[in-house]
Amino acid sequence: MKLQEIKINVDAMKLEVDIIEQKGSFVIVVCSGKAKLTTLPHHGETKIITHQGKVKRVKFDEGEDF
Repeated sequence: MKLQEIKINVDAMKLEVDIIEQKGSFVIVVCSGKAKLTTLPHHGETKIITHQGKVKRVKFDEGEDF
């Protein structure tokens, strides 16, 4: 699974991410009270698709240098 859910502290409305634990580049997407984290590919594109102001999908198009 590429997207992993991050728990949001609902009392403080904050989220915490241990950036030392993460390997390489990553992105956090927040929408409708949910937060998800995904790593970014070494070569490729990551598209965040929205519809009516909400995140509908995250698409990955990975490649490799020849």
